[in-house]
This record gives sequence, C-alpha cells and structure tokens, in this order.
Amino acid sequence: MGTSHISVVDRDGNALAMTTTIEDGFGARIMTRSGFLLNNELTDFNFAPMEECKPVANRVEAGKRPRSSMAPTLVFDADNKLYAVVGAPGGSQIITYVTKTLVGILDWKLDPQVAVDLPNFGSRNGPTEIEAGTEAETWKSALEAMRHQVRSIEMNSGIQAIVVGPNSLTGGADSRREGVAIGN
Repeated sequence: MGTSHISVVDRDGNALAMTTTIEDGFGARIMTRSGFLLNNELTDFNFAPMEECKPVANRVEAGKRPRSSMAPTLVFDADNKLYAVVGAPGGSQIITYVTKTLVGILDWKLDPQVAVDLPNFGSRNGPTEIEAGTEAETWKSALEAMRHQVRSIEMNSGIQAIVVGPNSLTGGADSRREGVAIGN
C-alpha cells in the first residue's frame, strides 16, 4: 500500500531498480506545504528498547536507520555486463518475492514474465506461507508432512523483472497488481 517499485533499462543500457516507501498508504498522514507525504518508517523499529535487561538492536534511537526489506537488484554476468533488473513492493515479503523471481530467471532459465508469475511462498521466521489460490496450495500436505506449519495467505507481490539479451530486453510485471512491462 505504501511501497512502490520500478525497474527500468534505457536505450543506452542504463539501468535502475528503485524501491521507495512511505510505509503505509499515506505514510504518517502528514503532508508538507510542497505536497509531499511524510513516511511512517518508525514502525520498522522495535518500540521495546530493552528485552531481558539488554538493549534491543533495532530500538528507536537517534542516528539509526529503520530495518527494511527493500531489495532492488541489478544482476551482472561473468563479464560484468548487466543481465537482469528485479525488484518489488511488498513489505517484509519483498525479499522472498525477489528471490523466487531470481531463482526462476537465473537457475531455471525462465522468461521473466513466467518467473514473476510463479506462486509466491516463504517464511518470515514463522509458519511457511504459501500464496492462496495458486498452485502453491498443492504443496501444503507435503510441507506439513515435513512438519512445517503452513498458512495460505494473499501475496500480491507487484514484482517486476527485465532480462537484458544481446539485442533485446524481455520484461515481466506481476499480473497480481497494476503495471505492465513496456518498451520499444
């Protein structure tokens, strides 16, 4: 709701993977006189400064940056040439969305649209989460047989990917959300 991502490669080969957030849909709900909404990144800190009489690493404190799971990614080949541009909105699930897509593109040699559209899954230090309404739900019993606690949840990632070929760009944009891969 408050995070956006854009993946771009221009005609000269310049590339950008940019993720930006104001945390929640309207951020801190405070607008500057120039029309910018202020972010609400304080929610990325731990508000309990101490646990078991010890300072919490992610406590609110001057000079600290909030934890973030943003993962805009540029992939280069062995010759240091740009190969892929990948990123996503999605809060704490961003890392698993990007990882899933990179595995699809790099390891399984999938077209970026196919890799982006793969079912989402992952774990955020809790139950294994699988994307509701997708093929991932068929994995549930096998995962539970391996003693995973499994939750089926909505996971509309919004991931984008571009693969750079010798004379081409091939893109993919998550069909679960707004956005399309375009170019000329």
